[in-house]
Amino acid sequence: MWPEGEKTQQLLIGAKDGDSQAVNDLIERHRQAVRRLVQMRLDNAVARRVDASDVVQDVMFEASRRLADYLQNPSMPFHIWLRQLAKDRVIDMHRRHRAAQRRSVDREQHVTNLGNDDKSTADLASLLKDTQLTPAAATVRKEMEQRFLQALNELNEDDRELIMMRHFEHLGNGEVAVALGLSAPAAGMRYLRAIRRLRESLGTDDSTS
Repeated sequence: MWPEGEKTQQLLIGAKDGDSQAVNDLIERHRQAVRRLVQMRLDNAVARRVDASDVVQDVMFEASRRLADYLQNPSMPFHIWLRQLAKDRVIDMHRRHRAAQRRSVDREQHVTNLGNDDKSTADLASLLKDTQLTPAAATVRKEMEQRFLQALNELNEDDRELIMMRHFEHLGNGEVAVALGLSAPAAGMRYLRAIRRLRESLGTDDSTS
């Protein structure tokens, strides 16, 4: 989901050297990934009131505004920093548009869209233990996706976040650890527990998992 890192590093070097074109290219290079993250995480009720493109534009503007500070102290990879800005913006949208219902902001962050790339489909098939779920089987995929979304949204926020980061943002365990402020072993153990609970909810857990 996130752009390849070597080119991003080159653009970061250019941006730090004051190259305005490098800044523009860096932001545009990550726009589509931010859009996918926003679309996945923006609750349906909020999405009816808020255009995802406007949320993405706000995130990219904020990234441009804060980029100089990030470049002075890049404590995490750029895409991890950027996804946190995007997540914070989504939380803000939920707070603004649904706070009147006096429900937890975290609880409103239900997943509504998993995307349509082949890797996400393969991951979904693996998690559901369904070898027949292929990118070509659109109807079957949609039915399975709805089943998966229901189970995913029944998990607690921490478990849901880990599964989304690993399987639908395609982040590695080390990247997840950095984003969540955990050690790599701790992130790995949390992920395994989250997968076990998801499969239990789906009824696909067995003694070989």
